Amino acid sequence: TCFNKSIEVSELTNGAFDITAGAMVNAWGFGPERKKHMTQEKVDSLLQITGYQKIKLEDGKIIKEDPDIKIDMSAISKGYTSDLIGNFLAKKGCKNYMVEIGGEVAAKGINERGKTWTIGINKPDEEALFGSSGLEAKVKLTDHGLATSGNYRNFYVEDGKKYAHTIDPKTGYPVQHSILSSSVIANNCMTADAFATAFMVLGLEAGIEVAKKVPEIEVFFIYADEKGENQVYMSEGFKQYIIE
Repeated sequence: TCFNKSIEVSELTNGAFDITAGAMVNAWGFGPERKKHMTQEKVDSLLQITGYQKIKLEDGKIIKEDPDIKIDMSAISKGYTSDLIGNFLAKKGCKNYMVEIGGEVAAKGINERGKTWTIGINKPDEEALFGSSGLEAKVKLTDHGLATSGNYRNFYVEDGKKYAHTIDPKTGYPVQHSILSSSVIANNCMTADAFATAFMVLGLEAGIEVAKKVPEIEVFFIYADEKGENQVYMSEGFKQYIIE
């Protein structure tokens, strides 16, 4: 399920989302392995084993063009698992639930106070402890998934330069964009999760263009303007979910 959705999102985002970037993510120090010393030659070699066109699914097996290709589902699996648990609860007769794994939320029905589930979108603040940076927006959510991806907490500094944990599968380098966090609402959390990551790779302008072409999602981007101040872009459809 995750494989097929991943390829679908890869095609819709022109490869900004790519589960074959596992070796690349590891090499930059954002996976389970220690960071490598990155050179252009190292990046070029990693690009040879990156590309969603180099894998396919046949009879329940993943076929890789090169055995060194590493598949990394971390940008879709949390959303998928939130859906999985939500669907399990629904099958057991649960009409109202909110499942959250790593910031990816699947919600149905109402909360214990009889109101639509309210989910917060954090203000991007790399100095704040988790959850203490205040909220940029509150979202009412039911029968949908919401996922947020951001670079403001997961990065490292080397030689005075900040490296974000989102790697562009096409260039092999961490992204350098004004976009600080992307939140996506979709019919399921798996879809929202994958697109939220893709928009961090695409950046603001390209992200807006892609979002307009995918009718089943709504987006909320927090980005830094030319003065370094935080601004918000949201799709027209996202506004109906905002709690004033």
